[in-house]
Amino acid sequence: MRIVFASGQRRYLMLAIMAALLSACDPIVNVAGANYPAWMLCAIVGACGAGVTRPIFMALKIEPYLFPRPLVYLSLGLIFGCATWIAFFNRI
Repeated sequence: MRIVFASGQRRYLMLAIMAALLSACDPIVNVAGANYPAWMLCAIVGACGAGVTRPIFMALKIEPYLFPRPLVYLSLGLIFGCATWIAFFNRI
């Protein structure tokens, strides 16, 4: 039996298969006997880093000048997460 795909469906199917196969290639962190992907640790560090910077910005009285606050804190979380990845999981 042959499966017939529409023109765009084959490409999306191949992308989904490649994403599923490549998702197992990330570094694994062992925390108390449980294995977690390294990106999860970086996301947690990024969220905590963005949360810690808010009181600092409030103490310095610069938070009212941050125009789109959700975008600023999202960007800070991304910066902290990427810095963690580069510092601990970079293989260069």
